[in-house]
Amino acid sequence: MVDAQSLPGPENPDAALAAVVALRRLAGRLEVAAVVQAIAQGWTWAQVGEALGISAQAAHKKFASEVRARRGR
Repeated sequence: MVDAQSLPGPENPDAALAAVVALRRLAGRLEVAAVVQAIAQGWTWAQVGEALGISAQAAHKKFASEVRARRGR
């Protein structure tokens, strides 16, 4: 787990911005994996959307193709 104290501070913008990019990528991978798992466990798109703070339609649009692709594995 990443803790905020181990991250570079804004006084070192090069390292701080690199950390932001890395964290965004990690968050994106976690988000997709969690959505795929939630759908596999029977969650509705409305439940997924609510958990992410977006509409069911937005959740479906963003993740449905990845869910289909991972089911095909």
